Amino acid sequence: MNLTMKMSLAAFACLVCVGANAQEKKYPEQERMRPGMSEYWTPQPKVVTPGDIKTNTAPSDAIVLFDGKDLSAWEGAKGGPAEWDVHDGVFTVNKKKGDILTKQSFENFQLHIEWCVPENITGTSQGRGNSGVFLQDMYEIQILDCYNNETYVNGQTGSVYKQTPPLANAMRKPGEWNVYDIIYTAPVFKEDGTYRVPPRVTVIQNGVVLQNNTTILGTTEYIGFPKVKKHGAGKIRLQSHGDPSEPISFRNIWIREM
Repeated sequence: MNLTMKMSLAAFACLVCVGANAQEKKYPEQERMRPGMSEYWTPQPKVVTPGDIKTNTAPSDAIVLFDGKDLSAWEGAKGGPAEWDVHDGVFTVNKKKGDILTKQSFENFQLHIEWCVPENITGTSQGRGNSGVFLQDMYEIQILDCYNNETYVNGQTGSVYKQTPPLANAMRKPGEWNVYDIIYTAPVFKEDGTYRVPPRVTVIQNGVVLQNNTTILGTTEYIGFPKVKKHGAGKIRLQSHGDPSEPISFRNIWIREM
């Protein structure tokens, strides 16, 4: 094949290519995005009326665990009625009567609880206003007077007891009320009893974050390390600690199931 023929064939091939491109199928361009294309309207969140901070009322969908009148939502840890002392719209730990627990069991929840260390508190470290709130009767969030009172940090106010120290010390001085808002996600277990998804907790004290979606490693043991125990819904336990200091008081307790 001579050079002239080769050039002619090359030119023909170029023409065929150009023709093919000219005849390439055209598709519509992507539609221009509009605000409404990424919006959806259902399902609408349920309406919850917030509580009134002035009158200490709970949100409209909350289960009230203590309204200042009685301990009818609670029972003694050994059975029978809860026998802590109710007075002046609050109740105070009775160390001779042991722990108390809610009659109802819960899984995922938002818990609001207010507590006060007596103004005349004595003692040091863990022997000063010691109590605790146990989530699902398994995992303790420490209650303690840490106002000018040092202790081991994973036993400080707002700690996941013996596991995770709080991010801050937000204590009010004795005689003033402290507020816990606790958001808790229950664990999911595998068939062998280990965690598929471990429990997690956020703790806010007096508007300050102490635990931020913290993983709970297992039971909060006084002696030893966390244990993973398979369980279902569980009760809220308040601890009657055996330290010799003056007992603390509670008020305005409510819980929202999530």
